[in-house]
Amino acid sequence: MPEIHLYDVIRRPIVTEKSNIMTDELNQYVFEVDPGANKIQIREAIEIIFGKRVKKVNTMVMPAKRGMRGRRAYMRSKQWKKAIVTLEPGEEIELFNV
Repeated sequence: MPEIHLYDVIRRPIVTEKSNIMTDELNQYVFEVDPGANKIQIREAIEIIFGKRVKKVNTMVMPAKRGMRGRRAYMRSKQWKKAIVTLEPGEEIELFNV
């Protein structure tokens, strides 16, 4: 398995209404991550890039979505991997608190 560079692990933060509620109430942050990244790599990337202590990492693969145009099926979005990162109490990422 090839080694993934630290800054390639986290692709982008996911900012939705649900993720904002998770951030405010549960101290959890949601990111799109590299599909080949594991929980240990995600934890290290968050701790080094943002300088925060991570309590737990949950990952899930979001399936591709299909659409229909008449009888033709097409892919509306491709498959991607999501990580929900729970930080230690008292820690927060300022990027999300704008």
